[in-house]
Amino acid sequence: MKALIVGGGIGGLAAAVAFHQRGWEVEVLERAPEFTEIGAGLSIQPNGLRALDALGLGEALRSGGLADPPSGIRRTNGSWLIRNDVADLKRRFGQWVTVHRAGLVDLVLAALPARALRPGTAVRQVRPDGTVLHSGGTTTADLVVGADGVHSATRRSLWPDVPGPRYVGYTAWRLIAPPQPVDGSAETWGRGQRFGHVPMPDGRVYCYLMANAPSGSRTGMADLRDRFARWHDPIPALLNTASEDSVLQHDTYELPNLRTYVSGKVALLGDAAHAMTPNLGQGACQALEDAVTLASTVDTLGVRAGLAEYDRTRRPRTQLVARRSRQAGGPAHWTSPPLTALRDAALPLLPSSLFERSITPAYTWAI
Repeated sequence: MKALIVGGGIGGLAAAVAFHQRGWEVEVLERAPEFTEIGAGLSIQPNGLRALDALGLGEALRSGGLADPPSGIRRTNGSWLIRNDVADLKRRFGQWVTVHRAGLVDLVLAALPARALRPGTAVRQVRPDGTVLHSGGTTTADLVVGADGVHSATRRSLWPDVPGPRYVGYTAWRLIAPPQPVDGSAETWGRGQRFGHVPMPDGRVYCYLMANAPSGSRTGMADLRDRFARWHDPIPALLNTASEDSVLQHDTYELPNLRTYVSGKVALLGDAAHAMTPNLGQGACQALEDAVTLASTVDTLGVRAGLAEYDRTRRPRTQLVARRSRQAGGPAHWTSPPLTALRDAALPLLPSSLFERSITPAYTWAI
C-alpha cells in the first residue's frame, strides 16, 4: 500500500511517519526546494505531545526542555486580566513543550527514509482516484493526503466550489528575541492588538504580536517598537533586542467549515482541512492529531472505511477547536474604548475554571 503526501510541513511529515511505521510505502511531495520550516517558536500542548508519543517522538521532544502552560492574560500596564493556575493545568492535562518550528520538522524528518522525500515538486492537480499531477510527472497511490496548507492545491482540485480562506482582520508577527529573563508564558491585550511571549529552553524568547490591519499591509521592526513602547516590561526590551531580520509577518486566515474532509481516495489534513486562528495555539497540535488518526483508521479499516471514520471523528473535533479559537481571540481585537473597558473590568471577575473548561476538549484528546 502506498500513501502519497502532498505537503511537507509538520502535519504532512507526521502523516508520512505514521504510515511508514505501519509498513506503507510513503512519498512526500513538497513544493519548496528543501524540507524545512520557516517560522519561530511553537508551543506543543499536551494533546500534541500525545500525538507525537503515538509516533514514538514525544520523549525526544521532551528531552529538549519542558515548558509551563500559559500564565494568563495581562493588561498593557501589566496587571492581570486572567491568571491561570499553572501547576493545576499541568496536573490535569499533562506537559507542554516549546520548540523552534524547524526543530520539530527536523525531528519528524529523521524518522523517514530519504527515498520518501521529493522536494521541489509542485502539485498541479489531485484526482479522487488517487492520481496526482505534479511538476515531476504523474503519481498514483492507494491514498493521497492533502497536507498542503491554507491555500491547498488539493482542496482546490477536489472542492472547487468551497469558499476559500477568509482573512480574519488581523495580521501577526513572530520573532525570537535573544536570551533574557521573562516571567513565564503570557499574553497582553490592548485595543485591537496584543503581544505574547513564551520562554524557550535555550533562554531565547519566542514572541508573537497581532494587530488589526488591512490584509497585505506590512510593518517593520521600528514601527512595532514604537507601537508597543509604552506597554509593560519586558515587552519593550524584547522588541528592542530582537533583530530586524528575525521578524516574520503573516496575515491571519481561517477556513470556513467543510462538509467533508475526504473525497474518493483523498483526505485533507491540518490547515488544508481546517485552518484556524492561532488564539489557542492548536494549529500544529490538531495537524498532529489528524496525522496519527488518519493512519490508524485507514490502516485498520481499509482506505474507504478508514477515510469515512477519519472524517467522522476529526471533522467535528477540529471545527469545534477552530470555533473556540476564533471566540477566544475576539475580545483582544475590540477597538471601542467602552467595550475594552468593560472587557478589562469583567475578565478578572470570571472564575478561573471558565478558561480551563473552554480548553478541556482540546487538551484531553488521546488516540
